[in-house]
Amino acid sequence: MLKNTAPRAAAGAVRQSRRLRRAMTLPEILLWQALRDRPGGLKFRRQHPSGAYTLDFYCSDARLAIEVDGEAHSRSDRPARDAVRDAWFADRGIATLRLAAADVLRDLDAVVRGIVAQACARLPLHHPAAPGGPPPRDKLGEE
Repeated sequence: MLKNTAPRAAAGAVRQSRRLRRAMTLPEILLWQALRDRPGGLKFRRQHPSGAYTLDFYCSDARLAIEVDGEAHSRSDRPARDAVRDAWFADRGIATLRLAAADVLRDLDAVVRGIVAQACARLPLHHPAAPGGPPPRDKLGEE
């Protein structure tokens, strides 16, 4: 597992995230029950505070945020607010995968397979060396 490189939570965001964990929607609960089993060997966090925002789910290794959007996300100013939020995370190297709550309810297995595929595609080819760890093999004369 790579070091968590998500932006630090703003003041009060942790308390808000804990409250949201107790008030998850049915699609979020169903998705969490699938993601907590670490599909594809990936670790996911739920209601993860990052900056001024709380991500529904977050895979630190893949730097992938998963948002389950209900019908309310298509009304009023929500699409614009979601776009600003997604751009904020993209500037910090975190991709956002938005899923319709109806899709989670309709075919959870397909949704989980899609999430794992997206996350695996974003994984680095190798883990960076630990600070103070051994030098790369080519520096030791090995090939």
